[in-house]
Amino acid sequence: MNLELKGKTALVTGASRGIGLGVAETLAAEGAHLHICSRTEADLRAAKERIEKTHGVKVAIHPLDLSQSSSVKELAQACSDVDILVNNAGAIPGGDLEAINEELWREAWDLKVFGYVNLTREMLRRMKARGHGVIVNVIGLAGERPNAGYIAGSAGNASLMAFTRALGAGSLDYGVRVVAVNPGPVETDRNVYLNKIRAKAELGDEGRWRELYKKMPLGRAASVREVADTVVYLASPRAAYISGTVVTVDGGISGRAP
Repeated sequence: MNLELKGKTALVTGASRGIGLGVAETLAAEGAHLHICSRTEADLRAAKERIEKTHGVKVAIHPLDLSQSSSVKELAQACSDVDILVNNAGAIPGGDLEAINEELWREAWDLKVFGYVNLTREMLRRMKARGHGVIVNVIGLAGERPNAGYIAGSAGNASLMAFTRALGAGSLDYGVRVVAVNPGPVETDRNVYLNKIRAKAELGDEGRWRELYKKMPLGRAASVREVADTVVYLASPRAAYISGTVVTVDGGISGRAP
């Protein structure tokens, strides 16, 4: 399927690794030029070199901390003409209410929640003025299945789901779509690293980490590519009538009994 993205320009945050990098690579494979942002300049430069060499598109890098409002404004100014924004930066730490104190909670939300909200505000204004654009928020399954052991993440993700639905319900009146993707477990480098630690503790051998997936649908986590493909489809003109919607990519986990 031709996703009609050739020649479009996209901004992807948290794009130096994991889902963000997968989204950037998939957009580039469809012919879209890129702005990629994360905190780590070295990783961004490596991603830029690989993507440009492989796909022949233009890639601009922005090493910025999007928990800072000044960085959000700087990024929006540098990327004012993009057709697509993919909000993906930020990982909220696990822990219950006692474990996540106010400082840690605010620090996590400054990047994942307010980072999304503030960058969306800046980019939506520009997209509305042009009469077109797409914003995709990569959120997470905990917003649908709240967990007291991941209290800050559950609340933050639920907030971003409501934000997406509320904003996207009316944004098409201005030619802009706002949608979201909720990935379940995804086999990112970080996920593999954490599962190896868990496998060593629970099974006595980090090499048995894939056994931790055996009760999951298909006996595995989602691949980065499976999530990226969903994000890029939603960002494309092929999804022109989808707005205010949160798409879950979890193999049905959210519909199963705990």
